[in-house]
Amino acid sequence: IANSGIGISNLIHEVICPTEKHIKIKADGTKKEIEKKIYIGYIFIKMIMTNQSWFIVRNIPKVTGFLGTIKKEKGSKPIPLTESEINPILLKMGIMSKPNYDHLINKRVQIINGSFVGQVGRVSLVDYEKDKMMVEIELFGRATPIEISFSSFKEIN
Repeated sequence: IANSGIGISNLIHEVICPTEKHIKIKADGTKKEIEKKIYIGYIFIKMIMTNQSWFIVRNIPKVTGFLGTIKKEKGSKPIPLTESEINPILLKMGIMSKPNYDHLINKRVQIINGSFVGQVGRVSLVDYEKDKMMVEIELFGRATPIEISFSSFKEIN
């Protein structure tokens, strides 16, 4: 796409066809590492959205349609994936590693979504298996522990 000669290489940042590695054991007992597509028939494109870049992507040979488009007066526009939607895919592919939040223990964070949005609390526990952390917020004059996801806070410096 980026080398299509139309000068949009600065608009298309990344194209991903999600795969994951599997070990296949052959009949003779030898192991072979193979890549399997996670979402067969889908690609993910990180791009700057302009009419030109959307036209180029929409007109790629053999592309039949797009998931997550909004109908507008002048055609349809794609809905971008959120970080919480794309990060599990990137983690599965090994493109991204899990973030480390251990440095936040006993530090203050602000909750940015959910029932306690705007509250400030102290991180008491980080649970990587659940992708959540325990934050103690003040509720009715006492410290109350609540569980929030890793995408539900921002650090306070």
